[in-house]
Parts: sequence; structure tokens; C-alpha cells
Amino acid sequence: MAMMNENTFYIFSVVATYWVVSILMVYVNKLLMSNDGISVPAPLFVTWYQCIITAAICYVAGLFGEKARGTTIKGGYSSVSTSESTNAPEPHSSFFSQFPKATYTREAGTKVFPLSIVFVGMITFNNLCLKYVEVSFYNVARSLTIVFNVFFSRILLGIHSSVPTITCLMVVIVGFLIGSQGEINFSVIGTVCGVLSSLFVSLNSIFTKKVLPAVDDNHWRLTWYNNINACFLFIPLILYFEGDILMKSVEQLQSNTFWVAMTVAGFFGFAIGIVTVLQIKATSPLTHNISGTAKAAFQSMLAFYIWGNTPTLKGVLGIFTVLGGSLLYTYVKMSENASNNHSPKPAAKDVEMQSVK
Repeated sequence: MAMMNENTFYIFSVVATYWVVSILMVYVNKLLMSNDGISVPAPLFVTWYQCIITAAICYVAGLFGEKARGTTIKGGYSSVSTSESTNAPEPHSSFFSQFPKATYTREAGTKVFPLSIVFVGMITFNNLCLKYVEVSFYNVARSLTIVFNVFFSRILLGIHSSVPTITCLMVVIVGFLIGSQGEINFSVIGTVCGVLSSLFVSLNSIFTKKVLPAVDDNHWRLTWYNNINACFLFIPLILYFEGDILMKSVEQLQSNTFWVAMTVAGFFGFAIGIVTVLQIKATSPLTHNISGTAKAAFQSMLAFYIWGNTPTLKGVLGIFTVLGGSLLYTYVKMSENASNNHSPKPAAKDVEMQSVK
């Protein structure tokens, strides 16, 4: 009984941490992207700095990881299980042992580079979407990821989708359209950026599967390479699109508040990866998706109060239709994957499953 209570408390604390980190990450980024009193109107520069912070944390975590593993133990990343087990992590394993030493080689960097281009597009359009749309509409604007997943799975990998899967996608698309019609402060630019962000998220999942072997199937090493490459990819974009803006924002760039907010946002960008892994390990992939869907609903409803967004019937209906379709999609895909695992035929790699964040 005591062990069960301890495990229950651990699971609750992990899920709660995931919710807090994920919601705060969105809210802090919204401040940085749209509040001229705190930040500068240079989303590429803001995103670039967040990549620097993430790379720096990867480097420091790698040093601690090397020390935790010891000089005679070859460390590696503990992969995330995709089974529906609910085993808690080993209590005596070191937290930092999952982080590899952050080293950069030209060979691996070159192989990861195509993914890094997609990664830059993904985080750029994500932040641009957050800049132009209301926080309450944010999840709706980015809701088409699973639609692109199925599309690219069919076009690039030749994977056919079932009727239940297509039905779930239609529910999401209908929710997207209803939510767009119900948004009072509708932004065409923000919505287009949200759709493009969804497209790049889908491409990112496909490219990640192809690139992971180049970094020993280690997600943290891939995070390191991605962010290092992104730091260099952003520089010419910043100079071309935002050079003049930064020159006119010298006073704001000298503000301690600005740099603290930037650093906090960068920390949350790294932390969300950790808490996502912890939640999947503490529960299961399906439970993680359910938690993410519930968190997205709470985040949208909370935004009406915190950000003063005006709710409408269509707007709220669109939010819950999108999230309901996403949750149903998750259940369908998990059921189909479970059936494939019991089939004597080898199943093709499925890139359609995406976590709801």
C-alpha cells in the first residue's frame, strides 16, 4: 500500500510538472513574442537565443552525465517505451546519466543538417503563430499536425490510413474551421504560421526517424546537434530580416528583464523535453496524449481569463472539437498499433503518432 501511494504521488507530481512547464512555456513565449514592453519585435532573434540556451544546457547536462556514469561506464540514452506499461523509473538511477557528452563532429552535424532546417522552420513558425494569434486559439491554429502526418505517411512512405483514422482527421479539420470562424481577433498571418508550424512538426517527425541513427539513436544528442546547427542557420536570417529592428532596440536589449525572460523561455524549451519523457515513462504513451489533450484544454480556457481573450460559442466549440478529434485519433492509432504488434506480418514504421503538447 505504501509503495502504491508512493508511485501514485510520483505519477501525479510528474504529470503536474508537465502541465506547469508546458503552460508556462507557452505563456512566457507569448510575452516575448507580443509584449513590446518586455521584448523586442524580433521573433527570429528571440528563437535564436532560445536555441543557444538549449545548447548550453545540453552541454552542461552532458558534463554532469559523464560524471554520473563514471569513467568506466559507457553511458547512453534510456529510450522511451511505446508499450502500455506503467512502470515507474528505477529509483536508484541517476537523472543526469541519460545525457551524453555534448561533442560535435562534422560528419554527424552534416547528416543532421537537413533535419535542422526543418527544425528551424518548425520553431520559427510556431513562435510566429504565437505572436499573432490569441493564446486561447493557439492550439486550434496548430491542430493540423496529425493531418499532415497522415498525408506525408501516404505520400513519402506509402502508408495507408484506415477509415477510423480518416474520420478522426475530419473531426479535427472541422474543429479547426469552426474555431477559426469563432475567433474574434482572427489573424490570417498567425493562422497560416500555425498551419506551417504543423507541417514542419510533421516533417520533423519523419526526418527525426531517418537521422537518429547518425547520433546513436540518442534523442538528447540529436537535441544538441539540432540546436547547434540552428544557432548558425538563424544568423543570416536575423541579419537580413531583423538587423534594422535590433539596431533600433538597443535600449530594450540592455534591459535585465528582457534577458531574464529570454533565458527563462530557453530553459522551459529544454525542460519540456525532459518532463515529456518523464511523463511517458511514468505513465504510458496513451496516457501522455490524454494528459496533453487535457492540458491543452485547460491552457486554452485559462487564457480567456489571464489574457482577456473574448470567448465565443464557436471558438470554444472549435477548441474542444479539435482536442476531441486529436484524442480519438490517439486512441485509434494506439489500438491499430497494438493490433499490428499481434499480427504475424511485420508492421511498417508508423510516423503518424504525435504527442499533443
